[in-house]
Amino acid sequence: MFIFIIHQKKNDEHLRHMAQNTIKQWALDDRPREKMILKGSSALSNAELLAILINNGTTNASAVELAKNVLHALNNNLTRLAGLSVAEILQLKIKGIGPAKAVTIAAALELGIRTHSFQHKKDSVITSKDAADYLKAQLQHKTIEMFVAIYLNRANKIIKHEVISTGGITGTVADPRIILRKGIECNASSLILSHNHPSGNLNPSMADKALTQKIKQAAILVDMVLLDHIIVSHEGYFSFADEGIL
Repeated sequence: MFIFIIHQKKNDEHLRHMAQNTIKQWALDDRPREKMILKGSSALSNAELLAILINNGTTNASAVELAKNVLHALNNNLTRLAGLSVAEILQLKIKGIGPAKAVTIAAALELGIRTHSFQHKKDSVITSKDAADYLKAQLQHKTIEMFVAIYLNRANKIIKHEVISTGGITGTVADPRIILRKGIECNASSLILSHNHPSGNLNPSMADKALTQKIKQAAILVDMVLLDHIIVSHEGYFSFADEGIL
């Protein structure tokens, strides 16, 4: 039995050695895929994982080199990459990254964002962190500002999550009439406001504070309670309620 174990171990080592030697003979574009099969996804670098999505390179650059060029253009910031649209990926002007590759990259990253959002999805909201985790998963990657509202019933169970408006890099317009009308339509008892700051800065502006107070007072008139206004970014979140400025 002992001899068999030693023999089996030598066979395993021989097969592993053969596999490693074979990798050296593969085309550059194929190596990340085979490395993933042999060692798992955690063994791959960000560039290697991105290269698998890119699929193939050009006559002058391998898929890994193209992936490195994409990451270099974004200062190796995966959060920024995850927030890019197909058009924005193309605007990076990386030679060898055309519409087909840009679509594949954007689709894969969107799946990651949706997976993250699903993991943080809440049926009810007890604390500001409950809402912030869910909202941060959805909004932190966005490169434009988005204003959303979460509507809740009397038991603080989420009725629906609504995108109110989208804007540019510096801001968006949120109409209190639209926000409250949507709450009335779904018979909400309370609501939580949220928007993202693509810049990463979590400090509320004077406009943020003024809008929050305006909606708070208007909500009272329709028997609705504003529970919080949460600003999110890749840096974290800011809760008006937690900071005592609601």
